[in-house]
Amino acid sequence: MHARFAPVRDCFHDLLTSGRETGASLAIWYDGQPVVDLVGGSRTTDGPEVGARTTDRPDGAAWRHDTLVNVYSVGKPVAALCLLMLVDQGRIDLDAPVTRYWPEFRTPATVRQVLSHTAGLPAFPVPRPATAITDWALLTGDLAAADPEWTPGSVAGEHAWTYGHLVGELVRRVDGRSVGRYLADEIAGPWRLNLGFGLAAADQRRCADLRYGDPQWPTRALGTPGSLRARAMGNPAGGLDLTVLNSPLWRGAEVPAVNLHATAAGLARLYAGLLAGGALDGVRLFSPDLVAEATKVQYDGPDLVLDRIAQWTLGMQWEPDGSWGMGGIGGSSAWADPGRGYTFAYATATLAEHDRVDELAEALHSCL
Repeated sequence: MHARFAPVRDCFHDLLTSGRETGASLAIWYDGQPVVDLVGGSRTTDGPEVGARTTDRPDGAAWRHDTLVNVYSVGKPVAALCLLMLVDQGRIDLDAPVTRYWPEFRTPATVRQVLSHTAGLPAFPVPRPATAITDWALLTGDLAAADPEWTPGSVAGEHAWTYGHLVGELVRRVDGRSVGRYLADEIAGPWRLNLGFGLAAADQRRCADLRYGDPQWPTRALGTPGSLRARAMGNPAGGLDLTVLNSPLWRGAEVPAVNLHATAAGLARLYAGLLAGGALDGVRLFSPDLVAEATKVQYDGPDLVLDRIAQWTLGMQWEPDGSWGMGGIGGSSAWADPGRGYTFAYATATLAEHDRVDELAEALHSCL
């Protein structure tokens, strides 16, 4: 690690030694080069909420550089990039109605509105059990038949659990591959990114077990019972339940809005390619024009799920300092900061708030 970034390393170690963090990875690129790649803590826990399943791993509990962890909404831009690659290739028109590619889809939304969280389908309309996460056709059928909660394009509401199925079904309808297969073949493979949707058994063995920073975290994350946020994040059931999240069912399914499993290094590398205009190590995956459009603000106003003002690009949140990326509930986050010239990714197994990332970013900015 570059000595210049020692304050970032010290902050990361302080989080671990204080017990605020139990297992995580941190990666930063600056001026087009990797400058920080840290891992620490444990991949496993003996806590009763995870159960004895972790004892079947012969390779020890220490967090390693290839350890994967569920990063929740950090995966939304990754899913969006699969669809945006098809846009870049001229196979999908951003301003075409979704029905052009998905005839059964009832909501009069465009592809652009789906990507920018303004399509009006922030929650799955039919209550489903946790086992439904493996039934892609069931959940996309629910969305196709649903009535929108608002006129598409009129307002935003983070499509918390539905985003990946909306984006992913468009990918599948046009290309024929699932979004997880498409990501592996067309983006993760060529750019050598350690991340994916729908993990095979070998990759599941590299996963860290999620654990609660405190027992009340899932209640706080879900929000007020009956609210749009609670409806958006509570169906299908199990998305905040450790017995589901740490199971082969969840890790092997494709729930692209919330179940990307990634390393921080893979995420920082992905954003480095985007920050460079769509090329990484001589491999161009996206045109500069597509990257510019994808990272431009498409919506600026109230978000009915987040319950605050938000600026949405085509798959990411845009911040007032000009950075773009996405955080996930639980504390993982990844973004690019064009003004300061860096990309940042933090992937944690400890489900808590975002104060850890805030402190790491502050330490980074003090170095620049």
